[in-house]
Amino acid sequence: METLSYEIIIDAPKQKIWDVLWGENTYSEWTKFFSPGSQMRSDWKVGGKTYFVNQEGAGMVSTIDSLEEPDQIIFKHLGMVDKNGVEDTESMEIKQWSGCFEKYILIDYDGKTKLHTEVQIEKNWEEHMNNGFEKGLQVVKNLAEAN
Repeated sequence: METLSYEIIIDAPKQKIWDVLWGENTYSEWTKFFSPGSQMRSDWKVGGKTYFVNQEGAGMVSTIDSLEEPDQIIFKHLGMVDKNGVEDTESMEIKQWSGCFEKYILIDYDGKTKLHTEVQIEKNWEEHMNNGFEKGLQVVKNLAEAN
């Protein structure tokens, strides 16, 4: 497992960036580089359930490990969910990476906001994550700085 991190400086307040990251109408805009039609469904509770799914409804089942809106959110990935809603958190394949974190931290930075993200992944996902975050965070910046 390795940890990748990404940062971008955005000329917008933390709450506006938070709203772009997790808003129903904007989440799929910046995450399309990971998977077109991406959606996030969450109960927004620490220890609750959060699903990161593609347009067919398949993807990851996670939980919120820490939540301090609009300063930070840390997701802990628990397993996979298939398009029929069946969760796998127990198979040997899943247990190899279950428990890895994905962090979003927003920091006041010289009148602007620094968005810092970290993700723990298996090495074979590095190129996919680099592409998704580098392009996706630019979309977050563009959306948050608009208006």
